[in-house]
Amino acid sequence: MTSPSDPASPPTDPYLWLEDVEGERALDWVRARNADAEERLGSAPTTAGGASVPALAEIEAEILEVLDSHDKIPDVSRLGDRLYNFWRDDVHVRGVWRRTTLDSYRTDDPEWETVLDLDALAEAEGESWVWHGASVLRPTDPDAPWRRAIVDLSRGGSDADVSREIDLVAKRIVPPAEGGFHRDEAKGGLAWVDDDTVYVFTDFGEGPDGEPTTTTSGYPRVVKRWRRGTPLEAAETVYAGERDDLYISAHHARDAGYERDLVSRAIAFYEAELYWLDPDGELRLVDVPRSAEASPRREWLLVELRDPWTVEGSAGAVTYPAGSLLAGRFDDFMAGSRDLTVLFEPTPTTSLAGATWTAHHLVVNVLDDVKNRLHVLTPPGPDAAAGTPWARSPLPGAPAFGTTGVRAVDSQTSDDVWLVTTDYLTPTTLSLARVVGPGEDANDAPEPLKSMPAFFDAAGLAVSQHFATSDDGTRVPYFQIGPAEPPATGARPTLLYGYGGFEISLTPSYSGGLGRAWLTRGGTYVVANIRGGGEYGPAWHQAALKEHRHRAYEDFAAVARDLVARGVTTPEHLGAQGGSNGGLLMGNMLTQYPELFGAIVCQVPLLDMRRYTKLLAGASWAAEYGDPDDPAQWEFVRTFSPYHLVDPDRAYPPVLFTTSTRDDRVHPGHARKMAALLLDGDRDVTYWENVEGGHGGAADNKQAAHMAAIAYRFLWERLG
Repeated sequence: MTSPSDPASPPTDPYLWLEDVEGERALDWVRARNADAEERLGSAPTTAGGASVPALAEIEAEILEVLDSHDKIPDVSRLGDRLYNFWRDDVHVRGVWRRTTLDSYRTDDPEWETVLDLDALAEAEGESWVWHGASVLRPTDPDAPWRRAIVDLSRGGSDADVSREIDLVAKRIVPPAEGGFHRDEAKGGLAWVDDDTVYVFTDFGEGPDGEPTTTTSGYPRVVKRWRRGTPLEAAETVYAGERDDLYISAHHARDAGYERDLVSRAIAFYEAELYWLDPDGELRLVDVPRSAEASPRREWLLVELRDPWTVEGSAGAVTYPAGSLLAGRFDDFMAGSRDLTVLFEPTPTTSLAGATWTAHHLVVNVLDDVKNRLHVLTPPGPDAAAGTPWARSPLPGAPAFGTTGVRAVDSQTSDDVWLVTTDYLTPTTLSLARVVGPGEDANDAPEPLKSMPAFFDAAGLAVSQHFATSDDGTRVPYFQIGPAEPPATGARPTLLYGYGGFEISLTPSYSGGLGRAWLTRGGTYVVANIRGGGEYGPAWHQAALKEHRHRAYEDFAAVARDLVARGVTTPEHLGAQGGSNGGLLMGNMLTQYPELFGAIVCQVPLLDMRRYTKLLAGASWAAEYGDPDDPAQWEFVRTFSPYHLVDPDRAYPPVLFTTSTRDDRVHPGHARKMAALLLDGDRDVTYWENVEGGHGGAADNKQAAHMAAIAYRFLWERLG
């Protein structure tokens, strides 16, 4: 077996040709691998280790029934007097953007009015459109109808998309000939300024300086102001970033009485600048640390810190710890004041999960040992002194054990919020809650509006939280979901899932597909909250950055060992699964800890860390992993580059790689090359690549069900 693994010299890569995404030789290889995967996994039930393995088609049908169910909760956003929802099912395969009223939504069978039918549009235009979302312009007259919207559509699910203006009253796309805003395919977007103006950030081709108008990561480098009825070429440049920046954008904040134009310069992950375009047309930096997130809202400026920050206030120097949420008056801050109020400060077990404005309050969502807790903060009046504490009260509705999401119904005019509560065994519920502050009537219990049906029988199943000890002594939490009674033999098939990157937290959620395909068949499911994630705030994430990346992998391995030590399973019956950054995690489990697992599922992964910065959006992740072109950094990057860690003499567990041809974020070449390298060594490798789907792997419910079924069938065969 040939391995591109020599770190002392420039690598020779015999599988480089597989990076040619749509090259005929590469696609022939993909088609052959896909056919082999379908044949190997088969369609008939079988047995493995004495256990029954369900048919691929049976698993797929079970999952698809969940995804296509008409009883799912329609997730809604209120725009004026209507609730809007994007919906996919067996009838609307590509999806439909639709609307109803709150009174109708409260009923068991709401009356929906179609605004845009993606299936009809895709058929009419011969495109495989995938919904990427919509932005709607709030009318200046509160009695006027909400008319102007921009929808983003992707071909096949790629990150690159197109933008089109929609007339919500006429329910039609406004063509360019009638002055409608349209943006050609690229990574970027449009943002409303007023009825006749948008900010546009996209690929404009070559700029006047001869440089591309995209960053090295492929995202917009230039933002312009574009007026209706004028050609895009005439749009006025507002800001141009550097070529090695990450992403440049702009938006108009339409807070009544506090309208502002803001330009965002993302320099890298975790490093950005925010500019205020003042009434004189001058761009003024909002002078917070580049690692912090600044969020103006009405008269306030919120600052969320990733690193400690020392400022000189009127009472002297103050140092605020990383993970804190601070508030100050925007105008005072821009005038030089640094008198700030602490709204949240982390503890060893807590971190900030989010902060949501309503018309008069701020709802703060806190994770405490990966469980949500909600607090209502009410800002002081306009005459209060700088630094005056915000009033605080609890918000009922969060479960004692599970996940709660909070969204404002209409943050401009209402103190209502949508509450979404869920856990691994309890179907998700959407409720409507009214937020109040001190001196107002007490918060009433939230009003449940919709509940997801129970897609599987949870009788006899239980959820528990445990802590493993990593190599350096760190306590690593994990959730275990499965039969309440311990196994008699320690041989229960167990699937361990992880991510561990980009400060993303893994919190409990209900999955009918997982329940049907895995839990009700006797499997145990485990979610590891390893370092690199955001479960304990920025410090938890930063503990696994760059040269410390090994800690994420040590944490995951510690959870795997703890499951065996506790008698939950054995290495032969323990599988692991992860995608994207989690796919990199899986690659390292495969190459560094193969003895801990009986099978591994590696989805849309990064694996070749020598070349990742040269492939699609890879350059934007150097802040997470390091720069392999810097010899000093390559010394640590190579220690977690699975493609270079393959040992021709070492035994590896069976592995399934899945990816998408249309993934324009993480290049499919990562999975292709790793699979080819292992196959040439006669390993147990299964490979399946969807021709659509983008980074999510699937463009519609049927594709998603098929991809998930392949993974479960593979796991049951290898672990059952």
